[in-house]
Amino acid sequence: MANKIEALKAEKDGLAVKAEIARFAEIGWEAIDDDDLQHRLKWLGVFFRKSTPGRFMVRMRIPNGILNSDQMRVLASVVEKCGEQHGVADITTRQNIQIRSFPIEDVPEMFEKFRSVGLTSVQSAMDNIRNITGSPVAGIDANELYDTRELAIQVQNLLTNNGEGNPAFTNLPRKFNIAIAGCRDNSTHAEINDLAFVPAFKEESKETFGFNVLVGGFFSAKRIAAAIPLNVWVPPEDVVALCEALLIVFRDNGLREKRDKSRLMFLIDEWGIDKFRDEVEKQIGKPLAIAAAKDEIEWEKRDHIGVHKQKQAGLNYVGLQIPVGRMYADDMYEFARLADIYGNGDLRLTVEQNILITNVPDDLVPILLKEPLLQKFPAEPDNLMRGLVSCTGNQFCPVAIVETKNRSLALTKQLAEDYHVPQVVRIHWSGCPNSCAQPQVADIGFTGCKARKDGKVVDGVDIYMGGTVGKDAHLGTCVMEKVPCEDLREVVGKLLVDRFGAVPKQNGTTITNSAELVSVG
Repeated sequence: MANKIEALKAEKDGLAVKAEIARFAEIGWEAIDDDDLQHRLKWLGVFFRKSTPGRFMVRMRIPNGILNSDQMRVLASVVEKCGEQHGVADITTRQNIQIRSFPIEDVPEMFEKFRSVGLTSVQSAMDNIRNITGSPVAGIDANELYDTRELAIQVQNLLTNNGEGNPAFTNLPRKFNIAIAGCRDNSTHAEINDLAFVPAFKEESKETFGFNVLVGGFFSAKRIAAAIPLNVWVPPEDVVALCEALLIVFRDNGLREKRDKSRLMFLIDEWGIDKFRDEVEKQIGKPLAIAAAKDEIEWEKRDHIGVHKQKQAGLNYVGLQIPVGRMYADDMYEFARLADIYGNGDLRLTVEQNILITNVPDDLVPILLKEPLLQKFPAEPDNLMRGLVSCTGNQFCPVAIVETKNRSLALTKQLAEDYHVPQVVRIHWSGCPNSCAQPQVADIGFTGCKARKDGKVVDGVDIYMGGTVGKDAHLGTCVMEKVPCEDLREVVGKLLVDRFGAVPKQNGTTITNSAELVSVG
């Protein structure tokens, strides 16, 4: 028997609500059919949130994480209209932006604003392909092997019909993640994607560039799986065709009975990788080359924070750390202004929830670094804040078990005051086991849960350690379960000393009020 979501999709395609947006805006959210409100609107990237009744979230599509200043201003205008009390934008771990909290009445105007600058949110949620990730320094990295920007756009345009919506891909068995890596440091976290392209030369002489293909990676509350080799190598010109063929095989054959067993890896489990590869080959209509003997992921992963030379002579990109990825309208307008004044309007988002301003001339770098905005979003953060990543948490997400953004900022500030930390420590916070903040790729990762302390139920976390990114990437494992959040200052402090060479400070101070750090709504 098909599950509820499969029945819902069979009854009416998710994209059908696109024609009803004007009517929804007129009748108001409380009069919208519940299946449309709770589910089908997500095919347009619009999320109803029970925690903020009457106010919605939109998830953008920003292929390869690249924005221009005009697009950032449009996003800022949407956030601004939400009001100071509600309006926020969050950079996600897929080089994307989510905006909250606007009324349904604003959606038609919002979509028109997006269209005017070439933005879209279509098919960014539910059983669709998520934002296409790529190297944040594509086209400007002197050591890159391939500029992934155009490929990411081409794949998105295939899947979304140039942003208008593509019914051919609105009924996948489950959501689907795609990454295209063009650098040597795995800046896309290839191993956690359903489909990933990693740079590889066809032969030892390194004359013919292309990509080895990985498949099946995903995080969920029930299972964590790293992507595995498809034993396929493709040249850049075949990337879009392979995406299409593989997605059709998944669409037509993926498991649909149980939602928690509908991701691509479960189909691969059932068929075996050889049969899956054969079916993709049949769909694409030609033999596929055997994977190259080795890929070109050879470096430790970079976070791109700080000032870095571009391959363009005399130009630099400046990576700014955005604490837990959260921005407000004023911040966004200022990013757009700085990108225009100091660069050429180009902005890049990273999977660590940070922002790069690119194409900054050598002589303007010192002036940019003195801008007031860089006091809030520094180019030289401390070694704990630099590696901090957080999901939305239960402030807005109905699935999250614990609050994450304020809590993670408070703990990070406390630990920085308690210890000298000699290296960057990547700490990721997920509010639930769905692992949206990817705690399994972190040095220290948290997934929210409930714990017991002194006989009472309190907010807690399971702690993961050992996630490795870059060369020889692999997922971490759970080392502690149900640790009360109020004990984390002591528990994590000990981990920092034992595992990362931290040295306690003699005169550390304690912050007990997270409002001292940042207001997140």
